[in-house]
Amino acid sequence: MGQKNRHGGVRKSNKKGAPKGSGGLGRRALRGKGPTPKAEDREYHKAYKAKQEKKRRDQGRHFKKTTVDELVVGRNPVVECLHAKVPAQTLYVVAGTSYDERLNEAVTLAKSKDIAIVEVPRPELDQMTGNGLHQGIGLLIEPYSYKNVEDLIAEIAALPEPGMVVCLDNITDPRNLGAIIRSVAAFGGHGVVIPERRSTHVTGVTWRSSAGTAARVPVSKVTNMTRTVKTFQDNGYQVVGLDAGGDHTLDTYDGTTPVVIVVGSEGKGISRLVRENCDTLMSVPMADWVESLNASVAAGVVLSEFARQRRVGH
Repeated sequence: MGQKNRHGGVRKSNKKGAPKGSGGLGRRALRGKGPTPKAEDREYHKAYKAKQEKKRRDQGRHFKKTTVDELVVGRNPVVECLHAKVPAQTLYVVAGTSYDERLNEAVTLAKSKDIAIVEVPRPELDQMTGNGLHQGIGLLIEPYSYKNVEDLIAEIAALPEPGMVVCLDNITDPRNLGAIIRSVAAFGGHGVVIPERRSTHVTGVTWRSSAGTAARVPVSKVTNMTRTVKTFQDNGYQVVGLDAGGDHTLDTYDGTTPVVIVVGSEGKGISRLVRENCDTLMSVPMADWVESLNASVAAGVVLSEFARQRRVGH
């Protein structure tokens, strides 16, 4: 009778219901995560941060290189270019810049020509120009459209006056190119020819120093200056190379016929092959103690004298 109410020996369990599996989670965890990524691809790693910083620097250098050549900066140059109808894409103005008469004029002109006006932080325009000498304004110009030299010769042939063209050899300063373009415009010249290699091209600095005249004076870019000189000769031009030891001086040369003026750099002068293919080498008379003239000054002097001869009929 005592045995009937005994509960000892009864096994108890904490489990509730049927046992369950992991649903395959354990198997997936055991598979592994594949090869370990490179240090430079792990966002938390210092190598990744260094890679990203280098990428930003490289992008900055590329941006600066491609933009600085196409920017005209400074309030007066920008206004002059806008008046000269220089093909422009965007007018950048530094945010917070104090407005004056010239800046107001630039903004008004840009609006009238449907040119986009964008406010940028000063550091950004500093980076775009390579320095802080922009006076809070920059004009992004379109890439220059060079004239084919054969087309240039044909267009000049249709004019009533004899052609007058300047060929530049070894000129690497864009300010010299701009100043020469300005002189060509001022003295009735018809174009400028530059070589494709070892030469400056038409940049924002060129636009600035040309005071916008690059919009009206055609510039041709050629692969071979010697061949180009011969092309002009075949079309009835006399080719005159400026050289201190020339067989003519500016006082004795008749510049009233179709003429090409070849100008070399102040240091290197005209290259040998181009020099050998000139019809005449001509010097500019000057004081004995002055060794040479800057290329743009020499070109301006000759252009001015030839223009005078043409006005008076020599």
